[in-house]
Amino acid sequence: MKSNKNHSRRNFIIGGLAAGGSVVAGQALSAGDAAIIDKQPWSNELGDGVDVRPYGFPSKFVSNVKRRNVEWLTASTESSVNFTPIHELEGIITPNGLCFERHHAGIAEIDPTQYRFMINGLVEKELVFTLDDLKRFPRENKIYFLECAANGGMEWKGAQLNGCQFTHGMIHNVMYTGIPLKLILQEAGLKGNAKWILAEGADASAMTRSIPIEKVLQDCLVAFAMNGEALRPEQGYPVRLVVPGWEGNMWVKWLRRIEVGDQPWQHREETSKYTDLMQNGKARNFSWEMDAKSVITNPSPQAPLNHARGHTVISGIAWSGRGKVREVHVSLDGGKNWRKARIDGPSLDRSVHRFYYDFDWTGEELLIQSRAIDSIGYVQPTKDALRKVRGSNSIYHNNGIQTWHIRKNGEVENVEVS
Repeated sequence: MKSNKNHSRRNFIIGGLAAGGSVVAGQALSAGDAAIIDKQPWSNELGDGVDVRPYGFPSKFVSNVKRRNVEWLTASTESSVNFTPIHELEGIITPNGLCFERHHAGIAEIDPTQYRFMINGLVEKELVFTLDDLKRFPRENKIYFLECAANGGMEWKGAQLNGCQFTHGMIHNVMYTGIPLKLILQEAGLKGNAKWILAEGADASAMTRSIPIEKVLQDCLVAFAMNGEALRPEQGYPVRLVVPGWEGNMWVKWLRRIEVGDQPWQHREETSKYTDLMQNGKARNFSWEMDAKSVITNPSPQAPLNHARGHTVISGIAWSGRGKVREVHVSLDGGKNWRKARIDGPSLDRSVHRFYYDFDWTGEELLIQSRAIDSIGYVQPTKDALRKVRGSNSIYHNNGIQTWHIRKNGEVENVEVS
């Protein structure tokens, strides 16, 4: 009986494939295909031993997967950005070596033995901690996205940068290991009129941001590790601030001081910078949270379609600073019709979500888009809808729907539709 069941199951599978066809048809075996017929060099000789690569690196065949900058975007490399190659990544975790960089005075190289972290201001005890002192506090592991408020900023006035690495690559998603900031503040003792903190970095730009105490006590971390290893220097080694769901400029790197006060400090990074200029010349103040957003990473301008037609997988990422992503929809016709995509992998609070949509491409031109709906019901808007409310003067908080034009030859271009 068991043999008959297996035989029947096998016939069912074979019959199903014959009736419906395979998802992707493989090529027939060819006598001239040396890649499968001949023995390859890597099968004939020994590879490197374990002592050759004490710290692992990617294969030389994917050496093109790297952060890239836009030379004309900023005045100097010390105050510039390197973008995450999101079109080359899968899943939800960004490898440490590919997390985008944004600096205001270059990378600070801090000797951990000389590192100090200070708490002062409206506290009962002003305190100074070494790195070892901080690591004695209870710690947590949390996966969060970090997005620069200027991610997509060059697209406010229209399609400009031809690649999702450059339009949306100021984002990464990693697991942070750190100490809840509220525990450190409890050690110092908050005074009754404590309403805000000022976070200050140790680099040459002396980066500072005001953060309301409610957010600090809710979920901010003082992190010393990401994805299981120490922070990279470009990510704030030895310690950085984590402010879940809020704009990346507030995640102060090389964190050296927390001052507690009774009002915001209104420093440069929250007045002349990181405020959203409206059409009437006024600016939105304290627009901290990152709204729901998504982008199709494949296909995209840096990842064209390399097959003529047939089964095709659309892949992308979605995120929200206000919670989880509940749904992602995909359009193939510039937003006229929407289809529900499949979210795969962990769905975590204020973390990147991976989505897929499978379809059969017939070789026609397409206008592909994605839109995210988060756990509070917020729907990612079109760029035109954003501009109607906020004008086109801003470079911050652009979460408008992105459109890619797929040509008949598989090439992809950044465009806009109205």
